[in-house]
Amino acid sequence: MSIVLGIDSSTQSTKVEARQIDTGRVIGRGQADHPPTSPPISEQDPGAWWEALTSAIHQLGDIRPQITALSVAGQQHGLVLVDDRGASLGPAQLWNDTRCADEAAELVRRGGPALWATGCGSLPVASFTIAKLAWMASNEPAALDRVAKVMLPHDYLTWRLTDEHVTDRGDASGTGWFDAGNDVYRPDLLDLAVTQSDQWMERLPTVVNHRTAAGVVSPSAAAALGLPADVLVGAGTGDNMAAALGLGLCPGDVALSLGTSGTVYSVSTSPTADRSGAVAGFADATGNFLPLVCTLNATKVTDTVASWFGTDPAGLSNLAMAADSAFEGTLLVPYFDGERTPNLPDATGTFKGLRTSTSREIMARAAHDGVLCGVLSGLDALQAARVPSDGKLHLIGGGARAAAYRQRCADLHGQPIVVPEAHESVAAGAAVLAASLVEDQTADEIASTWSLGQGPTVEPAVDCQELRDAYNSSVADISVGRSI
Repeated sequence: MSIVLGIDSSTQSTKVEARQIDTGRVIGRGQADHPPTSPPISEQDPGAWWEALTSAIHQLGDIRPQITALSVAGQQHGLVLVDDRGASLGPAQLWNDTRCADEAAELVRRGGPALWATGCGSLPVASFTIAKLAWMASNEPAALDRVAKVMLPHDYLTWRLTDEHVTDRGDASGTGWFDAGNDVYRPDLLDLAVTQSDQWMERLPTVVNHRTAAGVVSPSAAAALGLPADVLVGAGTGDNMAAALGLGLCPGDVALSLGTSGTVYSVSTSPTADRSGAVAGFADATGNFLPLVCTLNATKVTDTVASWFGTDPAGLSNLAMAADSAFEGTLLVPYFDGERTPNLPDATGTFKGLRTSTSREIMARAAHDGVLCGVLSGLDALQAARVPSDGKLHLIGGGARAAAYRQRCADLHGQPIVVPEAHESVAAGAAVLAASLVEDQTADEIASTWSLGQGPTVEPAVDCQELRDAYNSSVADISVGRSI
């Protein structure tokens, strides 16, 4: 039996799924946690990702010798710097590290919105890799003098697996120095962050097509992981790009993901250039595009509110489901860690409409609603940017397991939503990429053969337009500096 391995290296953990290549059936799983982070400073030791990957793969046990190919999907945007000896130059700054907000604003000012939108499809915000590199240039210039390789988190793991310094177009499109429309690096954009961009171009990974192997597992990695020496390793991609494959998204279909961050995105056959900065014009992993809106605050918000109430996320979901269906004015604007969309890195979370009659159930529902309203506002931004998004909406991520998130997403969206049965869409998408290395099928064909993205439909139960309007009004007040 031939097996492929999909790897999801997220902010919180590494998860691996072993799938039978002909049917896609999951025959093994493993998981290991990453060190916790606390924005606005959010860093992790890249070595911890490798340790987690090693632990997760060892949990697969006796099926490891049957693995023929693997691919890594990782958290987007993080900055990994490696010296000429192969050692990382300190911890990696992650996507939700907001220290570089000023540098991001300065990059937009220096280049102008039009240059960024047409040059890389996105206006840099604090999460983007180029803003983190600019922050390093301003705050730790001596460290930059020692850089030999620049990587994204998934690139680092691919490098540890193969000794090859490569990336893919999907994850590269979130750096701020890659033109997804033409699949080329943009040294002129890199020049806005660092000097001598010609030298930095030599430090960037080679962009590899998703149907081409990055290499094979190195002898040292094979020994550490208990894998055969000839396992093919794909170029991998970013987590959102992999999730799109793991859902079998077609152009116009939408994914709304609730994890540490919230994302909403749609597959498109043409690039997006949103000068407002709300929509990031990413590439997908296979040749199309993945216009996306990201919020910083998602399930971590409900985890936090749950802890305030002395319960866990499942308990908070139960409280929310017990609330009276009528909207009585209680809202949460959930900017606990600042916010990326809208770009308010110094904002804080705010409850509105609290009264002595406000119950725990109402506050629990407001916590879920605030997260969802923020992400659904991103869907509004996709539609405003004329991104095709009238297909099925898939609710994915850890939050999709909570009954309150599922029902309130349908209520607030005002249309039926699909909740895929397979929860690990990122790992599934990475496995699809691995399978495309050894099968005579495209990634989309493999996803269809494996019946990915199927699941029950949740119908809306109540009209939530009044709540959506009140939430949008509250966010508008914050954005212009007025008190809510």
